[in-house]
Amino acid sequence: MRDSDGMELFESYLRDVKRSSQNTISSYLRDVRQLSEYLHAHTDADLGSAEEEELCEYIDWMRSNGKSVATVSRAIASLKNFYGFLLNNHYVQHNPTGKLVPDKAKQKLPQILSSKEVELLLAQPECTDAKGYRDRAMLELLYATGIRVSELIHLKIQDVNLMMGYITCRDEKERIVPFGGPAKKALEQYLGSARAALMHGREDDVLFVNCSGGPMSRQGFWKILKSYAKSAGITADITPHTLRHSFATHLLQNGADLKSVQEMMGHADISTTQMYLHL
Repeated sequence: MRDSDGMELFESYLRDVKRSSQNTISSYLRDVRQLSEYLHAHTDADLGSAEEEELCEYIDWMRSNGKSVATVSRAIASLKNFYGFLLNNHYVQHNPTGKLVPDKAKQKLPQILSSKEVELLLAQPECTDAKGYRDRAMLELLYATGIRVSELIHLKIQDVNLMMGYITCRDEKERIVPFGGPAKKALEQYLGSARAALMHGREDDVLFVNCSGGPMSRQGFWKILKSYAKSAGITADITPHTLRHSFATHLLQNGADLKSVQEMMGHADISTTQMYLHL
């Protein structure tokens, strides 16, 4: 089902079944359309295939770009209505909005990993083949920088400065994010020979590739992360965003100033970053 078809069906439902006002219909459709545009610009998914992690990242992206609490809460309500309609009419097999909670109703803080759990997770990839070196580099870099998984999989080789120890994220607003020694070592090992082995002679400037030499997908990375979390004995429902939350919290716990964390996270409003002080 194309995104446009889904929105037309939803519009008919709102107008003919729910008898919603034109203002309500326009508001709901605008929010759904904005999600569709985000998915096509930042992911490989569309409205019908989007998963929970992609919708959580979209809401985080809205907050990071300075959207107000009211705007975010309204968007969540619109998306819950839209996917509830799709599920009830069997256009999708499950509703991916379950973890979306409006800001005003939020009572639980983001789940994070302890420093020990992070150490266990990062130690799981066995560097005995190209895949192991790649997985170690991805996990180390994600935790060392706190970037979103969409930013991780869209990194280019030229976005990495190994000598100076930083990456350049170009998603929306360009920003520089530093990384430390363990991530640098893991990247050096991956770029040394492992990446070339995975490329199988193909040419592409994307940093992280799958075992066929193509770009790593969000779903592919999520499966990798879940597998290593299980082998590390981590019982929490870990997602790529868990590492992002852990990165910010651990920085603040170790004395980093709030403004620096805000800049590394790419938050437009420092109030978004202040959430981590409570953790």
